[in-house]
Amino acid sequence: SQLSIKDLHFDGVPMRIYLPGKPSASKRRGVVFIHGGCGIFGSIRSYERICRYIARKSDSVVVSVGYHLAPEHKYPAQTLECLTATEHFLRTAETYGVDPARVIVCGDSVGGTFTASVCQELVHRTDIPKIRAQVLIYPFLQALNFNLPSHQKNAAIAFLSRERTVHFILKYLNKNCSLKEPILAGSHVPESINLKYRKWINPDLIPDVFKLGYKPPLPTLFLPQVHEEVQELFEPRVSPLLAEDAVVCGLPDTCIVTCEHDVLRDEGLLYKKRLEDNNVRVTWHHVEKGFH
Repeated sequence: SQLSIKDLHFDGVPMRIYLPGKPSASKRRGVVFIHGGCGIFGSIRSYERICRYIARKSDSVVVSVGYHLAPEHKYPAQTLECLTATEHFLRTAETYGVDPARVIVCGDSVGGTFTASVCQELVHRTDIPKIRAQVLIYPFLQALNFNLPSHQKNAAIAFLSRERTVHFILKYLNKNCSLKEPILAGSHVPESINLKYRKWINPDLIPDVFKLGYKPPLPTLFLPQVHEEVQELFEPRVSPLLAEDAVVCGLPDTCIVTCEHDVLRDEGLLYKKRLEDNNVRVTWHHVEKGFH
């Protein structure tokens, strides 16, 4: 009763819009919400209650993106649809009573990946309004190193184990799941790439309080054939942590949510550091008893 809810399409992308019922004296804030589910699960419908809650509690207009799922819709269709939907909303925000200068993009898990990617892709655009902020809720941000402290500590945690993380990435990219073991070991990353990105993806950058019991992994054998099979893992659309500083320094204010019992915890911590190193304002919420 407090919201008007409609199903729409933004340039061919299915959307659901949640409009607060009460009249507003000024233009409202807007939220583009991108759901999680590894790119292969989830829907507008499964995130209905969350989007209603955000719209009611923040008195904002929320648009939920119903991007088409992999593997039927091949990567990078998901990121591109999220980008298309966000661009469309920024251009037409005033139609929905929204101030185009007060639009945030928000997502959980792979929705956080898509959020990070959309914000990176829009950094240098001058033809549409700037995104005001991004909210990344336990995002997946890199596919180079699956042996960070949080991967070790939470390897067998329910819902998203370390092994299932890589399994779902391979499903999302429509790759053979037999590649899982060498990727978990790090055999897909040549030494040149390891050296290049060590400044950004490195357990040494994670605060000591999060490294109790951590054991650095033994060196692993590089397998060129595996590397060739999974080139997409090295693209910022899959691994936003690999974006260059020239992009990262232009990102909007950011809120990052991490959970203690989550394999992806350290990716949020590493991205937080990268953003702060590039003078981007970051708010960080860590849920000590939280899990993915």
